[in-house]
Amino acid sequence: MQKDYFKGWYFKCSNDTQTIAFIPAFHRSGHNETASLQIITDDAAFNLTFDFLEYQEEPLSVRIGDNVFSEKGIRLNIRTDKITAHGTLRFGKLSPLLYDIMGPFQFVPFMQCRHSVFSMGHRVDGQLTINGQVYHFQNGLGYIEGDCGTSFPERYIWTQCSFPSGSLMLSVADIPLYGLHFTGIIGVVMLNGKEHRIATYLSAKVQHIGKNTVTVRQGEYTLTAKLLAKNSHPLLAPDHGNMSRTIHESASCSACYRFSHKGQTLCEFTSDRASFEFEYQ
Repeated sequence: MQKDYFKGWYFKCSNDTQTIAFIPAFHRSGHNETASLQIITDDAAFNLTFDFLEYQEEPLSVRIGDNVFSEKGIRLNIRTDKITAHGTLRFGKLSPLLYDIMGPFQFVPFMQCRHSVFSMGHRVDGQLTINGQVYHFQNGLGYIEGDCGTSFPERYIWTQCSFPSGSLMLSVADIPLYGLHFTGIIGVVMLNGKEHRIATYLSAKVQHIGKNTVTVRQGEYTLTAKLLAKNSHPLLAPDHGNMSRTIHESASCSACYRFSHKGQTLCEFTSDRASFEFEYQ
């Protein structure tokens, strides 16, 4: 494991009118080890720091203080000057990918950041209360992914969205590797139970990056994601193990997507429950 290192998870839960995301993480820079929990709602973002001794990890199970995040659900118990949060969510069966989203790149050493997708979609039930606001989930939608490495890419685009016939995620980033740079693409469109994977290691290329828009093409498949209206909040991101970089994420915003094959639309929709980070300047 690198001297400078981070590892974080992203648990997103949505109902028809509300979205909330949790990012439990730990970080190491030099000999300094800390843990954190970031919470993003439709209206605000919170960053909580913890002593590293309050952090415990098992495969897809993270405990920070009295808070638990796992494949089975989430339990919150927080009381600080800025945020009071409590409640429990239960997850249904997860929907993992057929194989690692990184493909052969999972075996490449010294990569700046490695991505994981643990569930493209699962049921969420339960209730949370955050600063008096009630988040009630009955047959809600969940998504889980994660990252680890030393730093987030300097330039990247990331989006995730669930829709009636499936879910999708797409990440496009400038990847430094062994003194060179290349544009890395990883993405999945889960449509009617079928996994459509789009990735650099499957010959995917960026066709266009413009203002709040990205189009990628792989053979006869094309995927376009466009951020229509931001609802962004500042988050902390890792830079050489330190949570010292500020990025901006819209955990629930308006975006439109189009996925096509040979010019024929397989799915096209607009959602106000999309998540988007457009850090590509």
